Amino acid sequence: MDRQAHSHRRPACRSSTSALAAFAVLWTAASSAQDLTACGPLQNAYGPYDYRTAGAYEKQLVEGAHFTRNVETLQRGNSGPLGAEIDYTLRAFPNHPRALMAMMKLGERDKTERPRGARYSVACYFERAVRFQPDDPTARLLRGIYLVEKKQRAAALPDLEFAREHAGDDANVHYNLGLTYFDLQEYDKALDHAKKAYALGFPLQGLKNKLKGAKKWQD
Repeated sequence: MDRQAHSHRRPACRSSTSALAAFAVLWTAASSAQDLTACGPLQNAYGPYDYRTAGAYEKQLVEGAHFTRNVETLQRGNSGPLGAEIDYTLRAFPNHPRALMAMMKLGERDKTERPRGARYSVACYFERAVRFQPDDPTARLLRGIYLVEKKQRAAALPDLEFAREHAGDDANVHYNLGLTYFDLQEYDKALDHAKKAYALGFPLQGLKNKLKGAKKWQD
């Protein structure tokens, strides 16, 4: 996967910003309708806790039993299927970034949107993370990356732009925004984010090569 998980907009982008905001509202409304259906309620026997502020004890209690190194690297579960172990972690900490990435990779590896043992689809775990803590830029970034991977680039933009605005200058955010804008054929924006990503030390050359292939790269 040619991505890793982490300037104000120009005045000319205001109409685009409004469109993104409108899309985000529609996304939130659609997500709310799913709360008690496909993606389930957030109430849980343990937690749920915001992973950013949870204490070491709360984290260790869950991670020590259900999100060990073997689970995170998708080797094997401790007491059940990998999907069940990661699901337990994400119900206790819906915005656990490494667990979200692990669930996404498990779905990719097993070529399914609902890995064995998982209560919900991979998409739902991202929806639950953002519904739980909509101000978490990492959760928004990860959902954006997931949507880009699923070729839902227009849907990914609100999350990626939110991450850009709230996570500071992050090479990974700029790189993924560049890829998304390239696929949407907004080459000036793609080039702008590519330059920022590489200036911040992003190592992968995929975006640069895409821009060169389209004769849009400028040294």
